[in-house]
Amino acid sequence: MPVLEGTRSTPLFSTKAIASGLLLMTALSGCSLIEDRSERYVSAEEGKPLELPASAEKSRFSQVMPIRDVAVADASKMYPSDIPSPPDMTSEILEENYVIEELDGRVWLLVNDVPGRIWPAANAYMSDRGLGVGYDSPQLGLLQSELLNFSKRARQLADLPDQPGVEEPRVVLQMRMAPGVRRKTTEIQVRKVIVDGQPEELVSWSGTSSPTPDAVEVQKRVLNDLGTFLKAREENKSFSRAASGMVSDPLVKLVSEGDEAVAIRMNLDYGRSWAELSRALTEAGIAVVDLNRSEGWFYVDFRTEDERDSGWFDWFSDEDKPEHTHTINLAERDNELVITAERLTSYDGENSVPDLLTQLFDYLY
Repeated sequence: MPVLEGTRSTPLFSTKAIASGLLLMTALSGCSLIEDRSERYVSAEEGKPLELPASAEKSRFSQVMPIRDVAVADASKMYPSDIPSPPDMTSEILEENYVIEELDGRVWLLVNDVPGRIWPAANAYMSDRGLGVGYDSPQLGLLQSELLNFSKRARQLADLPDQPGVEEPRVVLQMRMAPGVRRKTTEIQVRKVIVDGQPEELVSWSGTSSPTPDAVEVQKRVLNDLGTFLKAREENKSFSRAASGMVSDPLVKLVSEGDEAVAIRMNLDYGRSWAELSRALTEAGIAVVDLNRSEGWFYVDFRTEDERDSGWFDWFSDEDKPEHTHTINLAERDNELVITAERLTSYDGENSVPDLLTQLFDYLY
């Protein structure tokens, strides 16, 4: 029986098939044939510093690419956990430079800059919008306008009637700025204040009163207008030395014992502290399993990526569900809100309570 040419099986073909199979297996397991050098940098010894000739001028020599110093505490867990990421140079930059935030009836403009730079621009805004500056206190961060009743532009901005009346109440606008919760930010609040005639001094600021919905809308309008004004003047910012004294203690502090974090203290009211903690958990990518605001706790999943990764079994299992590994508590102590954490005894992973508190602090402040 004749056979077509090229269809006959030969030993040469079998040899090629076996060689191809071996080559494929080698490629799939290639990582095991290559030396793993990822640990070398951990145990590498520091080299000798460069010695310059005695005649050289040392001020003309510097590092082209300086290496950040690593503290002992930072290096303690370099391996076998994940290789440390380089420092985030944008960690102190907000997604937007001017953001209006609202919580429990309070509204403020969050600005990505220090109060010393915002103060001169805020003064310029008051003059530009016809509000004027009647009194100010850089140390308190307070600006108080002149009477709004006699400026058409000021009346429109403060939502006063177009036609002034003889019996209408006299109104001024106050602007209060203070260092924000997050570092290198400023929070600005505004409000209308009814006064008896022409004020002879600064009216004391009281942020405890709950504004009406109409008052909140006016505040939002003024803050939005202020944000637009500040954005247009970004290239022309000056600095106020007087307003630089508007520096208070940080509103968020990390409490440590030895080299380990044990708590976070927040000099804020409960509602604001809860909101900032929720934001920090979201931005840190820490999954919340359950929460209870009235009792002040979060159940979170603080496993490492390696602990969440089930390897080859990921192909055959559903998406990994968050597990309760740590509990975060928020409670009032000594007129401050204190954040503490607990690690469940059932969790035998790598991340500790100090790790969790340190990461939260990085996103809170």
